[in-house]
Amino acid sequence: MTAVESRTPEQVRAAAGVGMTLALHASADPDHPALLTPHGDRTFGELNANVNRLVRYLRGQGLQAGDALALVCSNRPEFAEVYYACLRAGLRITPVNWHLTGEEMGYIVDDCEAKAVVADVLFAAAVREAVAGAPHVRVKLAVAGPIDGFTAYDDALAGQSADDIDDPVLGKGMLYTSGTTGRPKGVDRPPVTGRPDPGAITIAVAAAARQDPATDVHLCTGPLYHAAPLAFSLAGPLGAGVTTVVMDGWDPEEMLRLVDAHRVSHTHVVPTMFHRLLALPDDVKARYDVSSLRFVVHGAAPCPVEVKKGIIEWFGPVVFEYYAATEGGGTFVGSEEWLARPGTVGKPLVDDLIRILDDEGNLLPAGEVGTVYMRASQNGRFRYFKDEAKTEGSYRGDYFTLGDHGYLDDEGWLFLTGRIAELIISGGVNIYPAEVDAVLLEHPAVGDAGTIGVPNVEWGEEVKAVVELRAGHQPSEALAAELMQWCRDRLAHYKCPRSVDFVAELPRHDNGKLYRRKLREMYA
Repeated sequence: MTAVESRTPEQVRAAAGVGMTLALHASADPDHPALLTPHGDRTFGELNANVNRLVRYLRGQGLQAGDALALVCSNRPEFAEVYYACLRAGLRITPVNWHLTGEEMGYIVDDCEAKAVVADVLFAAAVREAVAGAPHVRVKLAVAGPIDGFTAYDDALAGQSADDIDDPVLGKGMLYTSGTTGRPKGVDRPPVTGRPDPGAITIAVAAAARQDPATDVHLCTGPLYHAAPLAFSLAGPLGAGVTTVVMDGWDPEEMLRLVDAHRVSHTHVVPTMFHRLLALPDDVKARYDVSSLRFVVHGAAPCPVEVKKGIIEWFGPVVFEYYAATEGGGTFVGSEEWLARPGTVGKPLVDDLIRILDDEGNLLPAGEVGTVYMRASQNGRFRYFKDEAKTEGSYRGDYFTLGDHGYLDDEGWLFLTGRIAELIISGGVNIYPAEVDAVLLEHPAVGDAGTIGVPNVEWGEEVKAVVELRAGHQPSEALAAELMQWCRDRLAHYKCPRSVDFVAELPRHDNGKLYRRKLREMYA
């Protein structure tokens, strides 16, 4: 029996309970590769050593259990070091989307009450603006280069002991998710211990259970600040002692090359990646051996039926799908089960995890469409940070909703029929239409604006702005282009409209609220 194989499930769960799984794997096999990235590699021993050094530095700067840290970092080894240091030091970590503008980033850094910020030099300008508006911040570390007013990350770790700390405290993550009104909100969940939750088994745990450190390799395809890659491609595989190959920017042929070169067994993707992979020339697809793949999991956005059929035909019956969100999840389905029920997003992992309710909260029978509700985790309900009204509005008893419509068939398989929330999901990323509306309304030619998601074969949805002009302004292609650029100058580019339509009058309720559903139906 090897050192890797000697770790018992009980040991792993006990270590997870205090954020020390990484230390357990480092002790068992310190030279086993943990991370292979374009920005440097780490063995489990090296990764664990830097985690201990960072914990000691942060504590030395006065950070205590319960304090918050914001991380703005590309897919580098330091991302994992900061993440696991927070789990070990009892800190609450908020990874921040580095596509955001300085003002958008600053809102999150301030709202999460970060006392420390760790930032990649690539995003120095936005981070400086963000920190300027966040008075709680007192510790600032710069990764991979200098940032004015920040301490160099490597200098902070230098001289600190690499030995495992003897008083670990379990920390947790708090990611921000877009809603349908107002600013993004932090999803504050109880810390994840090593104890399985029979009431709401997470998909990340289901994926990790299928990974063997002695044989498997995971490929991270997405940005680690996003909830799904963070769970599936960092916490899951590293927590299981599995080597993770990290992409920092996705490319379809490069993904195939990495799968072939490293004999990748597990990966997480979003449906737009399937679309782009299938679009590669046949000779390119034939160039790479993907037979090592055993677990390709996707979610985050609708996947067209024909696209999914095509990827299963190519990769084999190794494609799995989940329905979940930052708040919790859900359902799960394998390839054979999905092919028998094309379009399903899966079946609840335990009984009575999913309920379909009508507008009055009554339970609907199989086959009837209503709002999809999921039971809260047995470990504790999530809350939207500093927004109890939004939290309570998401729950009916112990069940919460993401704002989707759907139904359960006679065998309990979930099918989604549409979103009742106004959220736009493009390429697996949440986009918040009211935020785009607000920017458009600042333009002198715009009298009213409604932003919606419209179907896009590759991305699932794309952003469209529908605009009512002020008197004296006429619709034109030039004005449409001007409005799109107006948004790009003020918002992260992925949030911006890819098209603009002009209408004489936008549909609104009598109370003045935009009838966004009717607007979407115009373009369905």
